[in-house]
Amino acid sequence: MKVLAVCGSLQSDSANLALLHKVARLAPSGVRVEIFDGIRHLPLFNPDHASGPVDPAVAAWRDAIDASDALLIASPEYGHSLPGALKNAVDWVIGSGELEGKVVGVTASAAGPGRGVRGLRALCDTLMAVRARIVGAEPIVRDDDEQAMLAVLLEALIERAGEPHRLFEES
Repeated sequence: MKVLAVCGSLQSDSANLALLHKVARLAPSGVRVEIFDGIRHLPLFNPDHASGPVDPAVAAWRDAIDASDALLIASPEYGHSLPGALKNAVDWVIGSGELEGKVVGVTASAAGPGRGVRGLRALCDTLMAVRARIVGAEPIVRDDDEQAMLAVLLEALIERAGEPHRLFEES
C-alpha cells in the first residue's frame, strides 16, 4: 500500500512536514509513506488552462495521487483556513478526478489543544468537492502522546484505504 503524504505548509522547517516524516517512520511492513513536495511548484489554478497542455508540475501531482492508495495531509491553519498552496493543489485535481473518492487522512501538528481546528474544517470542506473519504480531521498536539496519536491515525488510514467503496450508493 502506498500513502502519499502532503504538507500544506511550504516552510522548510514546518512542524507539519516533521509530523509526516514521523508517520513515514511508523509505517508497518507493506506500507510505504511517500512525501510529496511538489505543491510548491504548481502554477496558480486557472480554469482557462485546465484543458490545454498539462504543466509538468500539475502532471506530477496528478500522477502521484493516481499512483497512491491514500493521501495523508498535514496542514497548518492560515487565517482560520487552509494554506493557499494546498487549496491551489486541490483545485488542480477537482476536475481531473484523481482525488475523487480517495481516502484522505487529515491532521495538523498543533502547539496546543484547540489549535488548527478551523483550518482542518476548511480543508475537509474543500475535499468534499471530490467526495474524499476523510479519516482523522483532528489536530495532533506536539506532546508526549504525539507518536501514539500518529500511530492511531495511520492505522485508521490504512484500514479505510483497504475497504472497498462506491462513490454512489445504490438506493
